[in-house]
Amino acid sequence: MHLDVLDLRNFYYKTRLGRVAQRAIREQLVRFWPPAESRGQTVVGFGFAVPLLRPYLAESRRVVALMPAPQGVMPWPGGRPNISALCEEMQWPLDTGSVDRLVLMHGLDTTDHPGAVLEECYRVLGPGGRLTVVVPNRSGLWARRDVTPFGYGRPYSVGQLEEQLLRQNFRLERHGAALYGPPSTRRFWLRSSGLWENVGRKVTSLAGGVLMVEFTKTQQTPRGTTVRESARYPLRILEGIPSPGGEPAGV
Repeated sequence: MHLDVLDLRNFYYKTRLGRVAQRAIREQLVRFWPPAESRGQTVVGFGFAVPLLRPYLAESRRVVALMPAPQGVMPWPGGRPNISALCEEMQWPLDTGSVDRLVLMHGLDTTDHPGAVLEECYRVLGPGGRLTVVVPNRSGLWARRDVTPFGYGRPYSVGQLEEQLLRQNFRLERHGAALYGPPSTRRFWLRSSGLWENVGRKVTSLAGGVLMVEFTKTQQTPRGTTVRESARYPLRILEGIPSPGGEPAGV
């Protein structure tokens, strides 16, 4: 079930814990996708991905923030022309193959139709398009407490996420994590969040509160085997009809 857009906005933009989470996840995405590499490309976020998209506004040809109807929409970015849009979960207002990079946050883990959402991801991405999925870590602390939006979504392991996307013709490229500190509003944990992110990235991705997994769109290939079959008893519909030479056809 999707959270309300106002709750998401208030968490990421009006609380210290939310701003810490926003910075940590965005920094990891920038490691995956340096903004300079998106020059001339179309970058799209689905769910509530706007906290991650600002670094791509300057370089990308086009940036779009899609927000599902059950969640609601808000204008973004502040002080600039709006680039966010409300859409149906399974019918995005984007042309097939028009997207180069797509990021999902609070989009896959909160939907009741994950397969259909991934089908739309596949449709809008161009050949070789890249998809990064941000989901609560099944073994992390952030999925176990409902003080943040990640406590409401469906948590995943890397293996579960890979298995689901393989069925939709995506290939796993790499994975990382963010939010290594606890989801605490205490000053000590907030002030030391940068240290925990640096240490966590060097040690293991399994302890992060959220998983960030990158996939590439692969081409669909026909499945099964081609079988040529001829009729064992063909219909002789012309048999008995005189041919131009005078003999019945089929003789």
